[in-house]
Amino acid sequence: MEVSLSLNLQEKQAVVAEVSARVAQAQTIVLAEYRGIQVGDITRLRADARKSGVYFHVLKNTLARRAVQGTPFESLADKMVGPLMYSISADAVAAAKVVHEFAKTNDKLVVKAGSYNGKMLDAAGVNALASVPPKEVLMAQLCGLLQSPISCLARALGAVAGKKEPVAA
Repeated sequence: MEVSLSLNLQEKQAVVAEVSARVAQAQTIVLAEYRGIQVGDITRLRADARKSGVYFHVLKNTLARRAVQGTPFESLADKMVGPLMYSISADAVAAAKVVHEFAKTNDKLVVKAGSYNGKMLDAAGVNALASVPPKEVLMAQLCGLLQSPISCLARALGAVAGKKEPVAA
């Protein structure tokens, strides 16, 4: 009995539709080569991706090219060569961060390319995107910057008010 691992036309269309739906909501896509990585390690990577809200999938490149066709990520089609895993996220940095963190511990994972809001990224660009702090940290830093001038003004006014002597009537 032969077991066929290839997909029939309907299954391919379903895969393209599913990936296209993810791509339509995505801000970032990261392509990484997984040659030589143990199955257990990929399972751990999938679990990390799921926790971070990243859609992580090993796809046939022809199906992936069809899924990104007509989207801002279409420029990635030229990079879709070889055994690749696709990390897709609606969060701007989540996909890059998951792949980058895994690559620190597994040198067989090779980041090939990425795209953020339609702009192509090389491996260094993906790593730079991964080093951006989470949205919550950036918001806290922005609030701190906005509060700083106001608190300085309040301290200065308090110091001036404390030095003033009462006016005699």
